[in-house]
Amino acid sequence: MTWRQVLLLSCVSAVVLLSMLQEGTCASVGTRQAAGEEAQEDVKQKIFMQESEASNFLRKRGKRSPKSRDEVNAENRQKLRADELQREYYEEQRNEFENFVEEQNDEQEERGREAVEQWRQWHYDGLYPSYLYNRHHI
Repeated sequence: MTWRQVLLLSCVSAVVLLSMLQEGTCASVGTRQAAGEEAQEDVKQKIFMQESEASNFLRKRGKRSPKSRDEVNAENRQKLRADELQREYYEEQRNEFENFVEEQNDEQEERGREAVEQWRQWHYDGLYPSYLYNRHHI
């Protein structure tokens, strides 16, 4: 019988102790929770709009309704800017390629000139004047 009384007394004391601890934490968290809820309300107001405003916004322009003049102008400006950037890019690429080809042609001509000059120097025996003066006039 005494063990039942001890068990009952310990359970009652545990319940009283837990209820006191829970009240203490609720009181300390309560102010923080209220401040947190106020901060969340401010954030929600910044992010979300009222339901009536949202329905008006969605009703204002559906999928099939015509675009406003401002929307059309903004889209046209974006397309024109994209076209201009693409045109500039391709023009720059074309200029770089033309410069590259021109340099290659210049180098090729220089190598050809050097090869001809070397051939003339190698085959010149010193008896006749140089090639420029040895042309036959017809």
